[in-house]
Amino acid sequence: MAGSLYPPPRPLAVGETLDLGFRIFRATLLTCLMYSGLGVIAGELPGIYNVATGHPMVSLTAERSTASWLLSFIGATLWAVMCCAILLRQHAVVTGGRPRTAAELAALLPRLPGLLLLFVLVSAATSVWFLPLLALRSSDIITQALVAALLAIPASYVGVPLVAAMPVFLLTGAGAAASLVRSWRLARGSWWRLAAIYTVGLLLLIVLLTIAGALAMMVAVPITGGDLAVLSAVNSVVVVMLSALGWPFLIALVLAVYGDLTVRREGADLAQKIAAGGG
Repeated sequence: MAGSLYPPPRPLAVGETLDLGFRIFRATLLTCLMYSGLGVIAGELPGIYNVATGHPMVSLTAERSTASWLLSFIGATLWAVMCCAILLRQHAVVTGGRPRTAAELAALLPRLPGLLLLFVLVSAATSVWFLPLLALRSSDIITQALVAALLAIPASYVGVPLVAAMPVFLLTGAGAAASLVRSWRLARGSWWRLAAIYTVGLLLLIVLLTIAGALAMMVAVPITGGDLAVLSAVNSVVVVMLSALGWPFLIALVLAVYGDLTVRREGADLAQKIAAGGG
């Protein structure tokens, strides 16, 4: 099955790319759960620290301690490493390789500076468009929402073609800047198709996780007797568990898109070379 699953033999339509993402997800979910769970827990390190030390939970705009900022950085770094490990594990499984945790982490850790630089560059390229919102902090929430919706247009125009930078970085050995350039070139002429794939995939995931979360809480209510404190704890556990299921799907979708873009672009490049040679 693995040999016929990835890479795709030809360019795929939107529905076929989504289907490939689901197939990668199904084929690799169990073997990726360890990475996914560790990544979700790493992202919760500041909250775990606040609970353990008796500090109140803080918002993004509240004053935070040095320890909280440090744990946020460590958590974000570990989360990024786990996401990349998921992609490497998925790629190994669907291409017929033998996934090995030690080998995957050994491949990631030496490239950690470049990986962090890649995440910073992608985040900066998309978030810079929202800087004008800082001038509207005193405005009403409706105005802020409308401006944010408008600014999301250029942010998505830049962000969508850069999603494939992570598989380019991990699977080709390219540097951070080169991965961004390669991702942009692969996505050239495919923006609307990629936006449709990511949007549909994200909406499907939200619907499925919402239904699963609602069912879990419906089961928990009679078991806990409706105790709000216990229900709140159960809800936190359910959110973490569902997040651990959601990330492997999103990463599988990114891997599916990368496979499609590679086949599509390399096929086009080959056709151009043959045409040029024939002329």
